[in-house]
Amino acid sequence: MDEALLRGLVPGVLGILVRRGADFAAAEDAVQDALVEAVRVWPADPPRDPKGWLVTVAWRRFLDATRADTARRRREDLVDEEPAPGPVPAVDDTLRLYFLCAHPSLTPSSAVALTLRAVGGLTTRQIAEAYLVPEATMAQRISRAKRTVSGVRLDRPGDVATVLRVLYLVFNEGYSGDVDLAAEAIRLTRQLAAVIDHPEVAGLLSLMLLHHARRAARTAPDGALVPLAEQDRSRWDTGAIAEGIGILQAALARDRLGEFQAQAAVAALHADAPTAEETDWVQIVEWYDELARLTDSPVVRLNRAVAVGEADGPRAGLAALSVLDGSLPRYTAVAAYLHERAGDTATAARLYAEAAREASDLAERDHLTRRAARLNADRDR
Repeated sequence: MDEALLRGLVPGVLGILVRRGADFAAAEDAVQDALVEAVRVWPADPPRDPKGWLVTVAWRRFLDATRADTARRRREDLVDEEPAPGPVPAVDDTLRLYFLCAHPSLTPSSAVALTLRAVGGLTTRQIAEAYLVPEATMAQRISRAKRTVSGVRLDRPGDVATVLRVLYLVFNEGYSGDVDLAAEAIRLTRQLAAVIDHPEVAGLLSLMLLHHARRAARTAPDGALVPLAEQDRSRWDTGAIAEGIGILQAALARDRLGEFQAQAAVAALHADAPTAEETDWVQIVEWYDELARLTDSPVVRLNRAVAVGEADGPRAGLAALSVLDGSLPRYTAVAAYLHERAGDTATAARLYAEAAREASDLAERDHLTRRAARLNADRDR
Protein backbone atom coordinates (compact mmCIF):
# COMPACT_ATOMS: atom_id res chain seq x y z
CA MET A 1 0.00 0.00 0.00
CA ASP A 2 1.49 3.31 -1.14
CA GLU A 3 0.14 5.69 1.51
CA ALA A 4 1.64 8.76 -0.19
CA LEU A 5 -0.13 7.86 -3.45
CA LEU A 6 -3.40 7.31 -1.62
CA ARG A 7 -3.24 10.65 0.18
CA GLY A 8 -2.22 12.44 -2.98
CA LEU A 9 -5.38 11.27 -4.73
CA VAL A 10 -7.73 12.57 -2.04
CA PRO A 11 -8.25 16.18 -3.23
CA GLY A 12 -8.92 15.11 -6.81
CA VAL A 13 -11.46 12.50 -5.76
CA LEU A 14 -13.19 14.85 -3.34
CA GLY A 15 -13.30 17.60 -5.95
CA ILE A 16 -14.97 15.29 -8.48
CA LEU A 17 -17.72 14.35 -6.02
CA VAL A 18 -18.38 18.00 -5.17
CA ARG A 19 -18.48 18.92 -8.85
CA ARG A 20 -21.01 16.14 -9.48
CA GLY A 21 -23.36 17.71 -6.94
CA ALA A 22 -22.45 16.23 -3.57
CA ASP A 23 -22.33 18.70 -0.71
CA PHE A 24 -18.87 19.02 0.83
CA ALA A 25 -19.58 17.29 4.16
CA ALA A 26 -21.25 14.25 2.58
CA ALA A 27 -18.60 14.02 -0.14
CA GLU A 28 -15.77 14.14 2.41
CA ASP A 29 -17.39 11.38 4.47
CA ALA A 30 -17.78 9.25 1.35
CA VAL A 31 -14.14 9.73 0.37
CA GLN A 32 -13.02 8.69 3.86
CA ASP A 33 -15.14 5.52 3.54
CA ALA A 34 -13.52 4.82 0.17
CA LEU A 35 -10.05 5.24 1.69
CA VAL A 36 -10.87 2.71 4.40
CA GLU A 37 -12.06 0.29 1.71
CA ALA A 38 -8.86 0.89 -0.29
CA VAL A 39 -6.70 0.03 2.71
CA ARG A 40 -8.66 -3.21 3.05
CA VAL A 41 -8.75 -4.22 -0.62
CA TRP A 42 -5.73 -2.82 -2.44
CA PRO A 43 -2.93 -4.86 -0.85
CA ALA A 44 -4.42 -8.07 -2.27
CA ASP A 45 -6.08 -6.61 -5.38
CA PRO A 46 -4.51 -3.31 -6.50
CA PRO A 47 -6.61 -1.44 -9.10
CA ARG A 48 -5.30 -0.49 -12.53
CA ASP A 49 -6.73 3.02 -12.10
CA PRO A 50 -6.47 3.98 -8.40
CA LYS A 51 -8.18 7.35 -8.78
CA GLY A 52 -11.02 5.95 -10.84
CA TRP A 53 -11.49 3.17 -8.26
CA LEU A 54 -11.68 5.70 -5.42
CA VAL A 55 -14.14 7.90 -7.33
CA THR A 56 -16.41 4.95 -8.09
CA VAL A 57 -16.41 3.62 -4.52
CA ALA A 58 -16.78 7.08 -2.95
CA TRP A 59 -19.65 7.99 -5.27
CA ARG A 60 -21.45 4.77 -4.40
CA ARG A 61 -20.95 5.43 -0.69
CA PHE A 62 -22.36 8.92 -1.21
CA LEU A 63 -25.37 7.55 -3.07
CA ASP A 64 -25.99 4.95 -0.36
CA ALA A 65 -26.06 7.72 2.21
CA THR A 66 -28.27 9.86 -0.03
CA ARG A 67 -30.84 7.07 -0.47
CA ALA A 68 -31.05 6.67 3.29
CA ASP A 69 -31.50 10.38 3.89
CA THR A 70 -34.89 11.83 4.67
CA ALA A 71 -34.55 14.15 1.68
CA ARG A 72 -34.07 11.23 -0.74
CA ARG A 73 -36.75 12.38 -3.14
CA ARG A 74 -35.03 15.75 -3.44
CA ARG A 75 -31.83 14.03 -4.54
CA GLU A 76 -33.13 11.24 -6.79
CA ASP A 77 -31.63 12.90 -9.80
CA LEU A 78 -28.17 12.24 -8.35
CA VAL A 79 -29.00 8.52 -8.08
CA ASP A 80 -30.10 8.40 -11.69
CA GLU A 81 -26.93 10.07 -12.87
CA GLU A 82 -24.41 7.60 -11.42
CA PRO A 83 -21.56 7.51 -13.94
CA ALA A 84 -20.29 4.22 -15.25
CA PRO A 85 -16.93 3.02 -13.91
CA GLY A 86 -14.02 3.97 -16.10
CA PRO A 87 -11.24 6.52 -16.58
CA VAL A 88 -11.76 9.77 -14.70
CA PRO A 89 -11.65 13.03 -16.68
CA ALA A 90 -8.41 14.91 -16.09
CA VAL A 91 -9.93 17.94 -14.33
CA ASP A 92 -7.94 19.17 -11.33
CA ASP A 93 -10.19 20.44 -8.52
CA THR A 94 -7.35 20.74 -6.02
CA LEU A 95 -7.23 24.53 -6.11
CA ARG A 96 -10.98 24.79 -5.47
CA LEU A 97 -10.59 22.61 -2.39
CA TYR A 98 -7.74 24.74 -1.06
CA PHE A 99 -9.91 27.83 -1.27
CA LEU A 100 -12.88 26.03 0.25
CA CYS A 101 -10.87 24.70 3.21
CA ALA A 102 -9.32 28.12 3.83
CA HIS A 103 -12.65 29.93 3.66
CA PRO A 104 -12.67 33.17 5.70
CA SER A 105 -15.75 32.01 7.63
CA LEU A 106 -13.57 29.38 9.35
CA THR A 107 -11.27 29.99 12.29
CA PRO A 108 -7.56 29.42 11.55
CA SER A 109 -7.50 26.20 13.61
CA SER A 110 -10.58 24.84 11.80
CA ALA A 111 -9.15 25.79 8.41
CA VAL A 112 -5.91 23.97 9.19
CA ALA A 113 -7.71 20.85 10.41
CA LEU A 114 -10.04 20.76 7.37
CA THR A 115 -7.13 21.28 4.96
CA LEU A 116 -5.18 18.40 6.50
CA ARG A 117 -8.24 16.16 6.34
CA ALA A 118 -9.74 17.05 2.95
CA VAL A 119 -6.63 18.02 0.96
CA GLY A 120 -3.90 16.26 2.91
CA GLY A 121 -5.79 12.98 3.34
CA LEU A 122 -4.83 12.60 7.02
CA THR A 123 -7.12 10.79 9.40
CA THR A 124 -8.85 12.54 12.28
CA ARG A 125 -6.68 10.55 14.69
CA GLN A 126 -3.47 11.68 12.98
CA ILE A 127 -4.53 15.33 13.06
CA ALA A 128 -5.59 15.07 16.71
CA GLU A 129 -2.25 13.53 17.67
CA ALA A 130 -0.35 16.21 15.78
CA TYR A 131 -2.21 18.95 17.68
CA LEU A 132 -2.16 17.09 21.01
CA VAL A 133 -5.95 17.13 21.45
CA PRO A 134 -8.41 14.24 21.97
CA GLU A 135 -9.63 12.60 18.77
CA ALA A 136 -13.25 13.41 19.70
CA THR A 137 -12.38 17.11 20.02
CA MET A 138 -10.74 17.15 16.60
CA ALA A 139 -13.66 15.23 15.07
CA GLN A 140 -16.07 17.88 16.35
CA ARG A 141 -13.85 20.65 15.00
CA ILE A 142 -13.70 19.06 11.56
CA SER A 143 -17.45 18.33 11.53
CA ARG A 144 -18.27 21.95 12.34
CA ALA A 145 -15.88 23.15 9.64
CA LYS A 146 -17.44 20.84 7.06
CA ARG A 147 -20.93 22.07 7.92
CA THR A 148 -19.76 25.67 7.60
CA VAL A 149 -18.40 25.27 4.08
CA SER A 150 -20.99 22.81 2.75
CA GLY A 151 -23.20 25.57 1.40
CA VAL A 152 -20.41 27.77 0.10
CA ARG A 153 -20.36 28.49 -3.62
CA LEU A 154 -16.94 29.28 -5.02
CA ASP A 155 -18.08 31.34 -7.98
CA ARG A 156 -15.36 33.98 -7.44
CA PRO A 157 -11.56 33.64 -7.32
CA GLY A 158 -10.41 32.47 -3.89
CA ASP A 159 -8.08 34.33 -1.57
CA VAL A 160 -4.59 32.98 -2.19
CA ALA A 161 -3.26 34.86 0.85
CA THR A 162 -5.66 32.99 3.15
CA VAL A 163 -4.65 29.62 1.69
CA LEU A 164 -0.96 30.47 2.17
CA ARG A 165 -1.51 31.54 5.78
CA VAL A 166 -3.19 28.20 6.50
CA LEU A 167 -0.31 26.26 4.93
CA TYR A 168 2.20 28.35 6.88
CA LEU A 169 0.34 27.53 10.11
CA VAL A 170 0.60 23.83 9.24
CA PHE A 171 4.33 24.16 8.54
CA ASN A 172 5.03 25.92 11.81
CA GLU A 173 3.54 23.07 13.80
CA GLY A 174 6.63 21.05 12.80
CA TYR A 175 6.54 17.45 13.96
CA SER A 176 4.27 15.71 16.44
CA GLY A 177 2.84 12.21 16.70
CA ASP A 178 3.26 10.04 13.62
CA VAL A 179 2.74 12.90 11.15
CA ASP A 180 5.51 15.29 10.13
CA LEU A 181 3.42 18.41 9.59
CA ALA A 182 6.36 20.43 8.23
CA ALA A 183 6.92 17.83 5.50
CA GLU A 184 3.15 17.63 4.95
CA ALA A 185 2.95 21.41 4.51
CA ILE A 186 5.77 21.27 1.93
CA ARG A 187 3.94 18.51 0.06
CA LEU A 188 0.68 20.48 0.02
CA THR A 189 2.42 23.70 -1.03
CA ARG A 190 4.13 21.85 -3.89
CA GLN A 191 0.70 20.60 -4.90
CA LEU A 192 -0.68 24.15 -4.80
CA ALA A 193 2.28 25.47 -6.81
CA ALA A 194 1.51 22.89 -9.50
CA VAL A 195 -2.02 24.28 -10.05
CA ILE A 196 -1.55 28.02 -9.53
CA ASP A 197 1.10 30.32 -10.98
CA HIS A 198 1.62 32.87 -8.20
CA PRO A 199 4.94 34.31 -6.96
CA GLU A 200 3.84 34.21 -3.30
CA VAL A 201 3.05 30.49 -3.57
CA ALA A 202 6.60 30.04 -4.85
CA GLY A 203 7.86 32.31 -2.06
CA LEU A 204 6.18 30.19 0.61
CA LEU A 205 7.48 26.96 -0.90
CA SER A 206 11.00 28.42 -0.99
CA LEU A 207 10.72 29.61 2.61
CA MET A 208 9.57 26.16 3.77
CA LEU A 209 12.38 24.39 1.94
CA LEU A 210 15.06 26.73 3.29
CA HIS A 211 13.86 26.41 6.88
CA HIS A 212 13.35 22.66 6.60
CA ALA A 213 16.88 22.27 5.20
CA ARG A 214 18.31 23.27 8.60
CA ARG A 215 16.11 20.95 10.60
CA ALA A 216 18.67 18.22 11.35
CA ALA A 217 21.08 20.75 12.88
CA ARG A 218 18.54 22.55 15.08
CA THR A 219 18.73 20.18 18.04
CA ALA A 220 21.56 18.42 19.87
CA PRO A 221 21.46 14.65 20.54
CA ASP A 222 19.93 15.37 23.97
CA GLY A 223 17.14 17.42 22.38
CA ALA A 224 18.59 20.83 23.33
CA LEU A 225 18.05 23.71 20.92
CA VAL A 226 21.09 24.75 18.87
CA PRO A 227 21.07 28.46 17.87
CA LEU A 228 21.57 29.23 14.19
CA ALA A 229 25.08 30.64 14.72
CA GLU A 230 26.19 27.44 16.46
CA GLN A 231 24.65 24.91 14.07
CA ASP A 232 26.80 22.38 12.21
CA ARG A 233 26.21 23.60 8.66
CA SER A 234 27.50 20.35 7.20
CA ARG A 235 24.22 18.83 8.43
CA TRP A 236 22.11 21.24 6.40
CA ASP A 237 20.33 19.76 3.38
CA THR A 238 22.17 21.39 0.47
CA GLY A 239 19.74 19.95 -2.08
CA ALA A 240 16.76 21.59 -0.39
CA ILE A 241 18.70 24.85 -0.07
CA ALA A 242 19.58 24.87 -3.77
CA GLU A 243 15.98 24.12 -4.73
CA GLY A 244 14.63 26.79 -2.38
CA ILE A 245 17.02 29.46 -3.69
CA GLY A 246 16.21 28.55 -7.30
CA ILE A 247 12.46 28.83 -6.69
CA LEU A 248 12.95 32.16 -4.89
CA GLN A 249 15.10 33.66 -7.65
CA ALA A 250 12.44 32.80 -10.24
CA ALA A 251 9.72 34.35 -8.07
CA LEU A 252 11.68 37.56 -7.37
CA ALA A 253 12.40 37.97 -11.08
CA ARG A 254 8.66 38.54 -11.62
CA ASP A 255 8.90 41.79 -9.60
CA ARG A 256 5.74 41.15 -7.55
CA LEU A 257 7.28 41.11 -4.09
CA GLY A 258 5.24 39.72 -1.23
CA GLU A 259 5.68 38.79 2.40
CA PHE A 260 6.72 35.17 1.87
CA GLN A 261 9.25 36.04 -0.84
CA ALA A 262 10.87 38.58 1.50
CA GLN A 263 10.97 36.05 4.35
CA ALA A 264 12.48 33.50 2.00
CA ALA A 265 15.14 36.04 0.95
CA VAL A 266 16.21 36.37 4.60
CA ALA A 267 16.32 32.58 4.96
CA ALA A 268 18.33 32.30 1.74
CA LEU A 269 20.98 34.73 3.02
CA HIS A 270 21.37 32.62 6.15
CA ALA A 271 21.50 29.39 4.13
CA ASP A 272 24.00 30.78 1.64
CA ALA A 273 26.57 31.84 4.26
CA PRO A 274 29.40 29.25 4.65
CA THR A 275 29.80 30.31 8.29
CA ALA A 276 27.82 32.42 10.74
CA GLU A 277 30.53 35.08 10.59
CA GLU A 278 30.10 35.42 6.83
CA THR A 279 26.36 36.12 7.01
CA ASP A 280 25.41 39.24 5.04
CA TRP A 281 23.57 41.02 7.86
CA VAL A 282 23.42 44.32 5.97
CA GLN A 283 21.30 42.69 3.25
CA ILE A 284 19.21 40.93 5.87
CA VAL A 285 18.40 44.30 7.49
CA GLU A 286 17.37 45.60 4.06
CA TRP A 287 15.01 42.65 3.57
CA TYR A 288 13.53 43.19 7.02
CA ASP A 289 12.91 46.80 6.00
CA GLU A 290 10.97 45.47 3.00
CA LEU A 291 9.06 43.06 5.24
CA ALA A 292 8.18 45.84 7.67
CA ARG A 293 6.89 47.92 4.76
CA LEU A 294 4.79 45.01 3.48
CA THR A 295 3.37 43.82 6.81
CA ASP A 296 3.86 46.55 9.43
CA SER A 297 4.35 43.63 11.81
CA PRO A 298 5.89 44.22 15.25
CA VAL A 299 7.34 40.70 15.13
CA VAL A 300 9.19 41.62 11.93
CA ARG A 301 10.55 44.73 13.66
CA LEU A 302 11.69 42.57 16.57
CA ASN A 303 13.62 40.30 14.21
CA ARG A 304 14.97 43.38 12.47
CA ALA A 305 16.41 44.62 15.78
CA VAL A 306 18.45 41.40 16.03
CA ALA A 307 19.72 41.88 12.47
CA VAL A 308 20.61 45.51 13.17
CA GLY A 309 22.53 44.33 16.23
CA GLU A 310 24.57 42.02 14.03
CA ALA A 311 25.07 44.50 11.19
CA ASP A 312 25.74 47.70 13.16
CA GLY A 313 26.60 46.45 16.64
CA PRO A 314 24.58 45.47 19.72
CA ARG A 315 24.02 49.06 20.88
CA ALA A 316 22.32 49.84 17.57
CA GLY A 317 20.23 46.70 17.99
CA LEU A 318 19.16 47.75 21.50
CA ALA A 319 18.21 51.19 20.14
CA ALA A 320 16.02 49.55 17.49
CA LEU A 321 14.52 47.31 20.19
CA SER A 322 13.77 50.20 22.57
CA VAL A 323 10.99 51.62 20.39
CA LEU A 324 9.05 48.30 20.39
CA ASP A 325 6.42 47.03 22.81
CA GLY A 326 8.10 45.08 25.62
CA SER A 327 5.14 42.66 25.80
CA LEU A 328 5.95 41.19 22.36
CA PRO A 329 6.66 37.44 22.40
CA ARG A 330 10.43 36.84 22.67
CA TYR A 331 11.15 40.54 23.32
CA THR A 332 12.92 39.71 26.58
CA ALA A 333 14.98 36.94 24.96
CA VAL A 334 16.10 39.32 22.20
CA ALA A 335 17.01 41.98 24.78
CA ALA A 336 19.03 39.39 26.70
CA TYR A 337 20.95 38.37 23.57
CA LEU A 338 21.76 41.96 22.60
CA HIS A 339 22.90 42.82 26.14
CA GLU A 340 25.12 39.72 26.12
CA ARG A 341 26.64 40.81 22.81
CA ALA A 342 27.22 44.26 24.30
CA GLY A 343 29.15 42.75 27.21
CA ASP A 344 26.54 43.48 29.90
CA THR A 345 26.43 39.91 31.18
CA ALA A 346 24.66 40.72 34.47
CA THR A 347 21.68 42.26 32.68
CA ALA A 348 21.76 39.53 30.05
CA ALA A 349 21.65 36.75 32.67
CA ARG A 350 18.72 38.39 34.45
CA LEU A 351 16.81 38.83 31.17
CA TYR A 352 17.53 35.25 30.02
CA ALA A 353 16.07 33.95 33.30
CA GLU A 354 13.03 36.20 32.88
CA ALA A 355 12.57 35.07 29.27
CA ALA A 356 12.77 31.43 30.37
CA ARG A 357 9.90 31.98 32.79
CA GLU A 358 7.84 33.51 29.97
CA ALA A 359 8.58 30.76 27.43
CA SER A 360 5.75 28.34 26.65
CA ASP A 361 7.93 25.88 24.73
CA LEU A 362 9.88 23.50 26.98
CA ALA A 363 12.94 23.27 24.71
CA GLU A 364 13.17 27.06 24.43
CA ARG A 365 12.73 27.42 28.19
CA ASP A 366 15.60 24.99 28.83
CA HIS A 367 17.80 26.80 26.31
CA LEU A 368 17.22 30.21 27.92
CA THR A 369 17.75 28.79 31.41
CA ARG A 370 21.09 27.32 30.34
CA ARG A 371 22.15 30.66 28.84
CA ALA A 372 21.38 32.43 32.11
CA ALA A 373 23.19 29.79 34.16
CA ARG A 374 26.27 29.93 31.91
CA LEU A 375 26.54 33.69 32.20
CA ASN A 376 26.10 33.58 35.97
CA ALA A 377 28.76 30.87 36.26
CA ASP A 378 31.19 32.89 34.14
CA ARG A 379 30.69 35.94 36.36
CA ASP A 380 31.32 33.90 39.53
CA ARG A 381 34.70 32.66 38.34
